Amino acid sequence: MVKSVLSERKTFHPSELERRELPPAAGAAVRTLANEIAVTVGPSRAIATTLGDPELLEHIETRYTELPEDVHHAMRAPATAAGVTVIGRLPLGDTELGQTPMDWRQAAAWAGEPGRTSSSFALDITMLLLARCAGEPFGWQGQQGGRLVNNIVPTPGHEREQSGASSTALLSPHTEDAFHPLRANLLMLGCLRNPDLVGTTVSSVRRVELTAAQRDRLSRRELPILPDVSYGTGFPNQPSPPVATLGRDQGQLTLRFDPAYTPLDDAGPEFRSAYDHLAEELERVCITAALAPGELLLVDNDVVVHGRVPFTPRYNGTDRWLKRVNIRLAQRHRDASEAAETGYGQRVVAPFHTIRGNRR
Repeated sequence: MVKSVLSERKTFHPSELERRELPPAAGAAVRTLANEIAVTVGPSRAIATTLGDPELLEHIETRYTELPEDVHHAMRAPATAAGVTVIGRLPLGDTELGQTPMDWRQAAAWAGEPGRTSSSFALDITMLLLARCAGEPFGWQGQQGGRLVNNIVPTPGHEREQSGASSTALLSPHTEDAFHPLRANLLMLGCLRNPDLVGTTVSSVRRVELTAAQRDRLSRRELPILPDVSYGTGFPNQPSPPVATLGRDQGQLTLRFDPAYTPLDDAGPEFRSAYDHLAEELERVCITAALAPGELLLVDNDVVVHGRVPFTPRYNGTDRWLKRVNIRLAQRHRDASEAAETGYGQRVVAPFHTIRGNRR
């Protein structure tokens, strides 16, 4: 059987993580600017549902440059072979959050209720400001209603599925949205609450050891990668073009990996053996990071697979709560052959690209 998931890892390796510290004044500046924009725009269900309101986005686009240089410097792409950076720390108090929502729909609805004590709307703006410092934030029409900032919370009934809504099952290591040619270059995870120190696992393809034959085999287009369950179902009935597991960018390895949504049983023994070895190597180099409230995890999605160790949800308003943003880097280029892929009909929501285009 092809080994396709990391073992449960609860050992943390902070010395292996690149860490960047935001000076207190810089962190406070981000929160202050986000609060100013939130008050100016005013939370409403229409605005908070997708965060795609033109006035809101114009404020973010025109004002993120006001943030201190320390913020812009901290939000640059990870600089080590590990391909991941922890950024700390935004000022954040647990009492300002209100209860952890039961699912992403409730999180979006609460963000649009002006009377709620939760500062989720202002924190969404905080995440967009930080993501805009890193690159171009975007969302997906088919995921969380097209919202630019996703809420990652344990959800009843989804405990064991391979998605961000799960909890008691190990979330297998994967490239975010590996099925799509327009997947993010960077993935930003912002921690609001993590009382049990639930670990996020990260593994870099640039730290693995592969033979030349294995690299060659995994660089060929062999199997498709299907969209995960957060995008719905029925995709196996659609045309599924094969993709390459390994690629290269300026001579260095890149990775496109999601074993939970790859039909590995359809592969021949040579490919399965190479894929199995890659999975074992990703386990060997795995680093586990347990984010604290106010910390960010910036993941190079072209290089790193990420997952999550299992945990037991409480469903009492105190569970782990992360916010996630997809980020595109204009200077990154993928293999030209990916341009022919349809992405199973999934479309990006990229309003910042439109804003920038209109100004040229």
